Amino acid sequence: MSNGRVYIVGAGCGDFDLITMRGAEYIRHCDVLVYDSLIDVSLLGFAPETAEKICVGKRSGRHSEKQENINEILLEKAREGKTVVRLKGGDPFVFGRGGEEIEALKSADIPFDIVPGISSSIAVPELAGIPVTHRNLSRSVHIITGHTAQDTLPENIKKCAETDGTLVFLMGLRNLPDIVENLIRNGKSEDTPVAVVSNGACAKNQTVRGTLSTICENVKSAEVVPPAVIVVGETAKFDFAPTITRPLKNVSVTVTGTRKLSDKLGKMLTLSGAKVKRHDLLKVIEYHDNEAFDNAINGIDDYDYVVLTSMNGAEIFMSRLRKLKKDIRSFANIKFAVIGSGTAAVLEKYGIFADCIPNVYTTRELGILLAKTVKSGEKVLILRAENGSPELTRILADNNIDFDDVKTYDIQLEKKQDNSVVDTDFITFASASGVNTFFDGGATISDRTSVVCIGEITAEALESHGVNSFKIAKTKDTDGILKTIIKEVTLKEG
Repeated sequence: MSNGRVYIVGAGCGDFDLITMRGAEYIRHCDVLVYDSLIDVSLLGFAPETAEKICVGKRSGRHSEKQENINEILLEKAREGKTVVRLKGGDPFVFGRGGEEIEALKSADIPFDIVPGISSSIAVPELAGIPVTHRNLSRSVHIITGHTAQDTLPENIKKCAETDGTLVFLMGLRNLPDIVENLIRNGKSEDTPVAVVSNGACAKNQTVRGTLSTICENVKSAEVVPPAVIVVGETAKFDFAPTITRPLKNVSVTVTGTRKLSDKLGKMLTLSGAKVKRHDLLKVIEYHDNEAFDNAINGIDDYDYVVLTSMNGAEIFMSRLRKLKKDIRSFANIKFAVIGSGTAAVLEKYGIFADCIPNVYTTRELGILLAKTVKSGEKVLILRAENGSPELTRILADNNIDFDDVKTYDIQLEKKQDNSVVDTDFITFASASGVNTFFDGGATISDRTSVVCIGEITAEALESHGVNSFKIAKTKDTDGILKTIIKEVTLKEG
């Protein structure tokens, strides 16, 4: 078997959306993802469902794979002919041991590529409002590891103390007292500004400021925890923190549902400043050998309406048209009815604009709208999930509307859940099946976590599991969930 290839990818620091587009694209096409512990776990969701995911994380005070073992994993997987992404926090070459991994790959004659990442040495101070260089004040920046493999101070600490530039220490929180003592001993003024940024580039970041004489006590009082970046120099006195704040800054949200929905809602929440945790529960199983589906599409002239009740159903419908080589012009005389704006948006990508969308995005309201709209003698084709709500077909039957209800996919449990406790500020549910799967799998919600759901049917499922305190989105879509969370946060902040 010929060798595969390895991509050494910098994940950036903090939130997942600080990765480069090239890095994200490589993750989407990998067979194996070998990742560090300090990356945003949302990046794991970029990888294909079939990809093998191996954590080799390095974290202060915790067990991690030895570098030799990590090298061997990369070689082994590549020799199996697989495409491997080695996802490293920050930038691979800034204290990331990327060079050591590439040496191993070169020795084994395995093809590799490198994708730079945003280094915490620059980005963490920057997002805390600290420029690492500033005209007429600091003309250089020096990036220093805060500890070595032997947990000792850098050998060049004396030269660091003598420089007029900005000093940035990575992974040095534990050695902060020794760093401060040695800088002062070697001539650095006790009044030199210092800033320590914990969990930089993340929602719950913390910046503690002081001078060389006060920073240790200030950090202790603030109970700062790693990972942290230490900035020493005149630029550390600046506070250029952004004045445009995102409404969900410092808010954590757990998103449940299918991967597609988690992707969409997760991106919306992240852009609003939230720290998102994914609890993907469900996967979409398309019915590929579906004679009823194919017959309906090939005989589309027998119908007057096509009804789609979800984004998944709409995507599967368009995919099936391509596989059957069915020209979209065959639907020139067909009207499309959808349950909400998300489903309508999927169709719009393909140049189809829905004719019927209820004002309230529920199955019941869609049924009522169709009962008012469909004329006598017209026929409806419903394309939806295996366990779609019976309310839609009941309403149509009660109004003597002729229809075919064709199942095009099923929603199933993606993986067995553990007895985890969700302890974020919010948790979202977008379907009754998502609620049932969450609780049936043994997961629970902490008392401090607020629950937001997408509609009344989902709310009923929550109540059946003993959850009586929740907010229902005003509009039954991801935008409605987002607005509900923003409203709740705004009310709490008063």
